[in-house]
Amino acid sequence: MEIPKLDVEYTAQFCFACSQENPIGLKLKPVQDGEKVTAEFTAGKFHQGWDNVVHGGILYSLLDEVTAYAMLCHGIELGVTAKSEIRFKQLAPINQPIQASAWVTKLTKRLVEAKGVLSLKDNTVIADGNFLFYVFRQSKKTILWDMDGVISDSCSFHFAAWQETFAVRGIEFTKEDFTHLFGTRNDFIIGSIMGKELSERDVKIMVQEKEEAFRRKATGRIQPFPGVVRLLNALKKGNFRLGLVSSAPRENIDLALGELNLAGIFNCIVFGQEVSESKPSPQIYLLAAEKLQATPNDCTVIEDSPLGVKAAKTAGMKCLAVTNTHRRENLNEADTVVDSLQNVDLITLLMRV
Repeated sequence: MEIPKLDVEYTAQFCFACSQENPIGLKLKPVQDGEKVTAEFTAGKFHQGWDNVVHGGILYSLLDEVTAYAMLCHGIELGVTAKSEIRFKQLAPINQPIQASAWVTKLTKRLVEAKGVLSLKDNTVIADGNFLFYVFRQSKKTILWDMDGVISDSCSFHFAAWQETFAVRGIEFTKEDFTHLFGTRNDFIIGSIMGKELSERDVKIMVQEKEEAFRRKATGRIQPFPGVVRLLNALKKGNFRLGLVSSAPRENIDLALGELNLAGIFNCIVFGQEVSESKPSPQIYLLAAEKLQATPNDCTVIEDSPLGVKAAKTAGMKCLAVTNTHRRENLNEADTVVDSLQNVDLITLLMRV
């Protein structure tokens, strides 16, 4: 089968099915649950064929759209419908919610096969179909993850370790200090609290003490934040490039990934000692993009701290911030702010940040 040439500039700004700007469109908002794509639509009087019955063309549009989004979730940025076979099984009444769902059944470099189903709330199947898509362009989307405060719920262990380390030196390390500086490199934190007069040797000693205390306190107790593992697995299944970008030492990263059973899921890991400047410098995110052969425009960063958000935006990347460790109003430099990654599905991350 020869794939035809596509000489148009791709945009979905006024897509009849999914655009929120098209005044006569269906305004679908597909989501992905890790396995399949779903969307809900309630037809009105302007979507009729026969009286009180949804037009078959509208039903086809629902199926075509959710199967196309299922393709997107497998790392295909641009594809077009090559062939479809629809079986209409029941009349679809207007003014009743219709559930559209779809999933990919076969994927090659050139073609994608997908299955779609329409059903009512009582699970009555209205229509189903098989779709074949031409693949025109693989996605370059790259997702860069901060670790502490985004993936691993480890803040309390870091705070306790810093308090212990500073207390030995007669210095009070407050919750306010920690909240402001969390997510930056250890030397940056020490310099911010104690000034710049410490020797490099003394800084190294403090860093070692703090990290040994952290690993002692955290071992066997690190948990992921809600929604993290599901979203990571969906991205990995879709063959999207994944980078872990953390100011933490490599030993902490290995500990957290091992305890969360996430070792091997990232295509690239960048840690604080690999760059000369701490966040909010963009160095660490630019290095991750370079290692993954991605442009800043390809990258979306997931962060939890204002300084991390600033680093991502200074690097020219999109940023999704989650309010795990900071208030929403302190993260407003991000493109999108959410209260939990449990509320973020793969399509939202790829298309709506």
